[in-house]
Amino acid sequence: MREQVDQREAESAPGCAVPATAAEVLLEGHRATRDRVARSILDHGPSSAADLASRLGLTAAAVRRHLDGLLATGLVESREQRVYGSRGRGRPAKVFALTESGRDAFYQAYDQLAADALRWISESVGGGKAGEEAVAAFARARFGKQGQKYLAMLGRAAPGQRTEALAQALSADGYAATVRRVPSTAAQAPAGAQLCQHHCPVAHIAEQFPQLCEAETEVFSQLLGTHVQRLATIAHGDGVCTTYVPAPGAASSPGPRRAPDAVPTAGTSTDQNSASARRNLA
Repeated sequence: MREQVDQREAESAPGCAVPATAAEVLLEGHRATRDRVARSILDHGPSSAADLASRLGLTAAAVRRHLDGLLATGLVESREQRVYGSRGRGRPAKVFALTESGRDAFYQAYDQLAADALRWISESVGGGKAGEEAVAAFARARFGKQGQKYLAMLGRAAPGQRTEALAQALSADGYAATVRRVPSTAAQAPAGAQLCQHHCPVAHIAEQFPQLCEAETEVFSQLLGTHVQRLATIAHGDGVCTTYVPAPGAASSPGPRRAPDAVPTAGTSTDQNSASARRNLA
């Protein structure tokens, strides 16, 4: 105990700063790099060790050491990489995703601030139905502004590739979005695509304020010029936010059955063009 006091007194004395030991420097560097690994998973969604190594400029062996530490503390979990269609021979690739504890480590302070702000918006107009609509108006404005950024990218895409263009735009903003094409069968859902968001920065807030998911779904509908249907959300406990987008010509057909508590379908005219989308997002 006396040694600790002496060390603190030495560190506080002018001109007598005690340099960190090599072990302390290495430990601090290790923690910083581990945080970078976790942050990369947060920003890009479930990632393989090779993906992380490439993004962070580290060796795969170094990334695996940090992943082992994150696994041991329960901040990340490993799972088999989901592959759509035929898979090659060999063992399936392993990807690493943040657990709820891992997300909480990043989002706890931000989530509380955002939740308090939305609750204040609701209460400032008297709460109840009026409060819900005030939060919804904020959500539409927030996601509408985000959608404005995506209009140009979607406008350059071929009509059949607009969903992929939206996924690319979402991924650039950290949503780790992918598209799975759904074939048409007589017994199941009509042709279309599933837009999958493997990460949602506002998932914890959307648990309390579903207006955020509803507004995002509306923006997707406006950007793609067709009705879309939210099948699953991270906010409701699903692993991925999944939105069904019908293929051209199939928009009037019934979509796939949605998951319990999923966000309702958002509808727009099927011949809606970029100009009308821009008006709706304005």
